[in-house]
Formats: sequence, structure tokens, C-alpha cells
Amino acid sequence: MSDTLPGEGDMMPDVAMEGADGTVIKPSDFRGRKLVVFFYPKDMTPGCTTENVEFSAAKAKFEEANTALLGVSKDSYARHEKFIAKHELSVPLASDPEEDGLADALGIWTEKKMYGKTFMGMVRTTYLVDADGRIARVWPKVKVKGHVEDVLEAARAL
Repeated sequence: MSDTLPGEGDMMPDVAMEGADGTVIKPSDFRGRKLVVFFYPKDMTPGCTTENVEFSAAKAKFEEANTALLGVSKDSYARHEKFIAKHELSVPLASDPEEDGLADALGIWTEKKMYGKTFMGMVRTTYLVDADGRIARVWPKVKVKGHVEDVLEAARAL
């Protein structure tokens, strides 16, 4: 990996992740339409649940804007399935590999500190990717409140 991390104007790294039923899913699978990839720390936690529920509620509006949605965390796909069922989520989720995954390639799987402990964790980040696979917009360190509306507005404008 180079010293510079991909950002706006760069191609979205095409790293394989585990999708539904063990299928392989990559950002390039969505070429020809816009894609919102939202990375969140962990299934079943309050902020992550709110974010996933709100993206699911807005899915039809994103589809009207020719924009696919994909939620990504390091959780296993089995955990994703429980999360989807419990909250009736309609947005597809992908399980990013533990090492050398898409979050690693983007620099958002990083060292975090909480309560004096240091650990590896996901920085809540959203990427809007254009139909050609280029990163059009990045929302780093996302605050969940109002986020889905901001992303939808940007997707419509792209």
C-alpha cells in the first residue's frame, strides 16, 4: 500500500468482502451506478443500529438517485444476519476481512483509545463512489444525526 490513502478523485480500492450467504462482494460489482459505502464500528450498538435503520428507511430514495447502498463492518456475516433480522434492515451488509480489508486500504481501521485502553477499531466513515468507481465524496468521523440526508443530497447532485 502506498503512503497516501485513497480520497476524493481516487479510485475506490476493489477489495473483496463477504456478502450474503458467503458470496463475494466488491465495490466494482456496482460499476455503472453510484454507490454509498458506509463503514460502521459494530452491529447491535446504538449508533450503528440508528445509522443502518436510517439508511434502510431511505433505500428507495437512493435507488431513485441510481445509487446503491452497502454497509460494512468487521463483524462476521452470521452476526450481520442477526442484525438484519432483528432490525428489519433492507440495506445489504458486507463483512470486511480482519486483515488487509477495504477499511485497511482506506485507512479507517485504525488504533483507537477509550477508557485508557488502546485497540483497533473502525472509524465511522461514508464514501460516495461515482458510476466509474471514483470516490466522489468522503464523510470522515460521521455523526449519525442528519447524516443519511446529507449523503442522499450529495448522491442526487452527483
